[in-house]
Amino acid sequence: MSIDQIRETFVLEARELLQSMDECLLRMEKAPADKETVDALFRSVHTIKGSGGMLEFDPIVDFAHVVESLLGMIRDGRVPITKDLIALLLSCGDHLGVLVDTVAERGADPDPDVLTRGQAFIERLNVYATAVSDQPVSMQVPKVRNENWHISLRFGRDVLRHGMDPLSVSRYLQTLGEIVSVTSLFDAMPNADQVDAESCYLGLELDFKSDADKQTISEAFEFVRDQCQVRILSPHSRVSDYVDLINALPEDKNRLGELLVESGALTAEELQEGLHIQRCPAGVRFNDCVYKRDGFCDGKQCLSDPTVRRRFAFAGGDVKSRPAPDHVPASEDERREIVNSAPEKQKRGGEQRRQERNFIRIPADKLDLLINLVGELVIASASTALRARQAGNSELVESASLVTRLVDEIRGNSLQLRMVPIGDTFSRFKRVVHDLSRELNKDIEIVVSGADTELDKTVVERISDPLMHLVRNAIDHGIEPADRRVALGKSATGTLKLNAFHDSGIIIIEVSDDGAGLNRETILAHAVERGLVDPEQTLSEDDIYKLIFEPGFSTAEYITSLSGRGVGMDVVRKSVEALRGTIEIETRQGAGTTIRIRLPLTLAIIEGFLMAVGNTSYVVPLDMVVECVELDETHISRGRNYIDLRGEVLPFLRLRDQFQDRSAVARRENIVVVQYAGHKAGLVVDKLMGEFQTVIRPLGKIFDNLPGISGTTILGSGEVALILDVPSLVQHVSKMESLSVRH
Repeated sequence: MSIDQIRETFVLEARELLQSMDECLLRMEKAPADKETVDALFRSVHTIKGSGGMLEFDPIVDFAHVVESLLGMIRDGRVPITKDLIALLLSCGDHLGVLVDTVAERGADPDPDVLTRGQAFIERLNVYATAVSDQPVSMQVPKVRNENWHISLRFGRDVLRHGMDPLSVSRYLQTLGEIVSVTSLFDAMPNADQVDAESCYLGLELDFKSDADKQTISEAFEFVRDQCQVRILSPHSRVSDYVDLINALPEDKNRLGELLVESGALTAEELQEGLHIQRCPAGVRFNDCVYKRDGFCDGKQCLSDPTVRRRFAFAGGDVKSRPAPDHVPASEDERREIVNSAPEKQKRGGEQRRQERNFIRIPADKLDLLINLVGELVIASASTALRARQAGNSELVESASLVTRLVDEIRGNSLQLRMVPIGDTFSRFKRVVHDLSRELNKDIEIVVSGADTELDKTVVERISDPLMHLVRNAIDHGIEPADRRVALGKSATGTLKLNAFHDSGIIIIEVSDDGAGLNRETILAHAVERGLVDPEQTLSEDDIYKLIFEPGFSTAEYITSLSGRGVGMDVVRKSVEALRGTIEIETRQGAGTTIRIRLPLTLAIIEGFLMAVGNTSYVVPLDMVVECVELDETHISRGRNYIDLRGEVLPFLRLRDQFQDRSAVARRENIVVVQYAGHKAGLVVDKLMGEFQTVIRPLGKIFDNLPGISGTTILGSGEVALILDVPSLVQHVSKMESLSVRH
């Protein structure tokens, strides 16, 4: 793995952790006593710091250390959680994001003004730190330590293949303290002719001076824990702990004992006594044992001596002859709790590691290439099936049918790879609502539903900015200040709702508020004033409300940083239309507004229904097709474009007239009944050609504004078929029928 790939992985993980940090802080504001949230927040910052340290991104490590130190005070209950502190920590998270972006863009140190801004945050954090401690939090990770630890580290064979540099571990440890001594062990190294240059055979024994706790030191190895064996002995550990360490390691025990003696972790006498006691079942001190041989007792002689057995019976010997414990024994309740909780902790840890191993990161461009190739495969498969039918060879038709079925499965599974839940996008708006409500002095609660609704990754990315405009507009224009809401008999806290769900093969995203709603007269007056509408023109309510999406339209009385310039809502409409979607507005004055966006699930491949008018083929999304019926001219009222469909009035549109097709009219015409947004309409065509896997091709720029057409596709015969824009056609039919009824 190259350094660029490692940096990219760090940036992706850091951004996810920063998102988690935002979510934790917003939860903390509502539930300050939730210890799990505080712990999760601490872990997010600590992990960013640890990753940055492993890769030597010092500005990130230094700043994250300061934030982490204050979070430690919060976790210990020494610093109270307030709204101002939450706002400051959110800003610190933003600054960490800037530092991460700097690494992503340049891989270099940030500009001086960024560091200056970071120092300003440090000073504000120190206001909270010095309130409970005489020592302010330093910008530099402390180097002066006063406690000694011993760390045994054995790297796995594949650690180098996974892109991890073993020396980066020691470099990061130096941010927590001082490595007093280090001994490299190569006992696992095979003969020269068996050495694999990509495998790691290294073992390290480190003496580490630090005043950090064991949890902090242990977390330094979080990123290599699955690829190595780590054993950490705290200062003043018992001799038996060192003996257990020696016995657990694969190297020669005498040599390991010598290393521990040389490093000063143990004296020679302590080592001898510890090994002796472990071997002697009677637990006799080494110096008291009269049966020792070559410095060690095998325990048989001690147990066979009646005097020794009486003196050092297992049930209670001479405690003066036993090593004194250097820790306070746990109570019975504590021991029981530890024993009962250990299996559950191991189970959770194992499940988490299994889940992490079930996911892999794939660059988006590789996924896009795969989808494009699958699209070409769909077209080639359709062509093969057509040629097989034309040849009249039954065996060839059967083989082509099998290929088509397999291609269909590949298509479905490939598209699923691009489907992501919209919840991540919704979660980002929680921070937006928090910041804007503080800026506008409004109390607003955000409610998210349908977060697990999935749609194409490209659609999610391109709809994010339009949703941001709608959210900001609802906060600024829709929801009233608290005093006005109370005067109107409403709750002082406004509610903004984000919802997503599937409906007939499309996704619907709703942005709702319980604010003032849209004022029909005000919108119409501003539209007339700006020349967007003729004063004599008659508009439906729906058309009036959609005027807010016109360029330059605004009803704001004052220009602020959020509104008043008429920029934003027109961008929303253009972005949604570019995704082949539509926007609906549902509002009630004084009760709130709901803006509903309808989008296709994917922009790549859809199940379509193929039909033809003359020599031109058309495709509509299969999910929008309700049924197909034969057009009976006797059921058509004179001068009217609708039929009676089982007691229901169905307006229809002749595609021949819509696209000015001058080919001869077929003797028998059919109506394809389509449905969109609760409205039905009929499309009159000559031939029905059945279901068709449609690979969507965008129109050229010259055809961008072609009404009723949203794209093209290639048929198995090599001909081009037009993909109909069903929403715009349905709306066109409904509007024509409405005007017809009025006259």
